[in-house]
Amino acid sequence: MSMSALVKELRAKTGAGILDCQGALKETNSDIEKAIDLLRQKGLAAAAKKAGRETKEGVISSYIHAGSKIGVLVEINCETDFVARNEEFQSLVKDVALQIAAANPTYVQREEVPAEQVEREKAVYIGQAKELGKPEAAWEKIVQGKLEKFFQEQCLLEQSFIKDPNITIKEILTQKIAKLGENISIARFTRYQLGQE
Repeated sequence: MSMSALVKELRAKTGAGILDCQGALKETNSDIEKAIDLLRQKGLAAAAKKAGRETKEGVISSYIHAGSKIGVLVEINCETDFVARNEEFQSLVKDVALQIAAANPTYVQREEVPAEQVEREKAVYIGQAKELGKPEAAWEKIVQGKLEKFFQEQCLLEQSFIKDPNITIKEILTQKIAKLGENISIARFTRYQLGQE
């Protein structure tokens, strides 16, 4: 396969720029899979650098589920209006709104969970461990495991993406930050539900 064909394939798979693709292919001796991994590593490193930058632009979007029984409002921020209008960003916003409708998170991230709620959860998990007759030495490990599961269910960023359970919402956000070149943050959301599903 020619270098231009490899670059084209790599761009299609990663969304990276031409020069980045050429550099990755040279560095990996034209091994497309290694080049994808290399670009992902560089993208994640670049995304980590952008994570501290201020996000004052963005969009508030809504999603109404079929049957009009569930509705979502979500605010997702970025650094510039240019990115806020970008098709890739708009697609991310739709996916996040769909995630909220389907998975019903309570918080954006674990840091928002009140300390008293975490303590209540821990007390319940210790009680469960006692009821099951688990040895006291194992309680801490059991509690930590159940607490992680709680965060994965209740915190949007830690949830598995409904369209691809192998990736979390936080990982999708990191990929978009790397691809769009701006910090992106999910500010807040509200989920409305009429009656029972």
